[in-house]
Amino acid sequence: MLFFMFSGLFACTGKPVNDPCPIEMIPPSIVVRYGDSFSANCSSLNQQDGLGWESPIGGTGLMEGVTSVLLEVKTVNMWVIEPICFFTGRKEQCSHCLPITIYKMADNVSMSLPVGPMVEGKTYRLQCDVANVAPASHLHVFWHKGNQIIHTESFKNESSPSPVSVSSVTNMIAYRDDNGARIWCEAKLNLGPFGPDLPALESKSHDLHVLYPPIFIEPEKEMVTLTGGGKKSLNCTAAGNPTPLYRWHLPHPIQPKKNKDENQPVLTISYPGTYTCTVSNTQGNSTKYFIVTTASRNHTTLAAVIGVFLAVAALLVVANHLFGTPQGTFSFRKGSNHRGQST
Repeated sequence: MLFFMFSGLFACTGKPVNDPCPIEMIPPSIVVRYGDSFSANCSSLNQQDGLGWESPIGGTGLMEGVTSVLLEVKTVNMWVIEPICFFTGRKEQCSHCLPITIYKMADNVSMSLPVGPMVEGKTYRLQCDVANVAPASHLHVFWHKGNQIIHTESFKNESSPSPVSVSSVTNMIAYRDDNGARIWCEAKLNLGPFGPDLPALESKSHDLHVLYPPIFIEPEKEMVTLTGGGKKSLNCTAAGNPTPLYRWHLPHPIQPKKNKDENQPVLTISYPGTYTCTVSNTQGNSTKYFIVTTASRNHTTLAAVIGVFLAVAALLVVANHLFGTPQGTFSFRKGSNHRGQST
C-alpha cells in the first residue's frame, strides 16, 4: 500500500491519453455543487489482484476479484476531493486520480458607481463585487451598458478551490449619449463541457446621469429671408443636460419686448437684421446667429413693365408723325391730300 500512499501526493489531472495503466473511469471527470452527491465507476478488463478507490469521502479500499468498483459520495462537504482509483496486477501497479470541480454560485453581485451625476469627458471608476464564489478561476464578469458589453474580466490566476470574494474594476469615459443608459454587471461560472450551464447572476442596474453643455440641433449660423410683409420663425433649439436656458438679443427695439426676455427656443420675427440666441446651462453656453434679410424686388417683372411702357410710347410717336395735324389732332386722310386741291 506504500505505492498508493505516495500516489496521493501528485496533482490530480485525470488519465493521460495513451496511458498504459489498464483502468477506465466513468465519467472521466466530475463537476458537482457543494453539498450535492456524485458517483464514479472505475473498471479494468485486465487480470488483477485488486481494484479500489482511495478517497477522503466514500473510499472503498482494495477489493479483490472484481472488474469494477463504484465510488459513491452522498454529500460533498469538502472543497478538495481527489479520489484515486488504483489497480494491482500480478506484475504491475498503477493508479489515476479522478478530477473533481466543486462549485458554488456567488451569494450576490453588486455594482458601485460614483456618487452624483457624471460630467461629459471625465473618466470614472466602476466596480463590480462578487461575493463567495467557487472556484473563482472559472468566473467571468461582464459589464453591460445599454445593449453593449463594454468590459469583460476573468480570474484564472485565482487558485483557491474554496469560496472567495473578487472584484472587477473598469474605467469609463462619460459621453452625452450615455445619459439615460442602463448599466450593470453580471457574473457567470463557466464550468466547461462536463459542467452545467449555470445562469449568470446580475447586479442591480443603474441609469446613468451625464451632464453636458448645450449643442444646437441646427447649424450655429443661419441665413433667413423675409418676404414682403411676412413673418419667420427662428429655431434655436439646443440639447443639453441640465435643460438649457434661452436668451435672445434683437436688432430692433421695435420688436415686442416679451420676445427678447422670454425663455423660448423659437422666436417669430418680422424685421431684418442679425438676431442672436444664447443658450446656457451649468456646463457651458453657446451662441447662434440668424442673419435675416428682406427679399429683393423682382427685376424681371419690372423690366417687362418698363418695356411695355416704352413700346406704347414709341407707337404714339410714330402715329403722331404719320397722322398728326397742326392742330394737334389725328387725321387718317393726312397722307392722301394733294397740293392745289382744296380740302
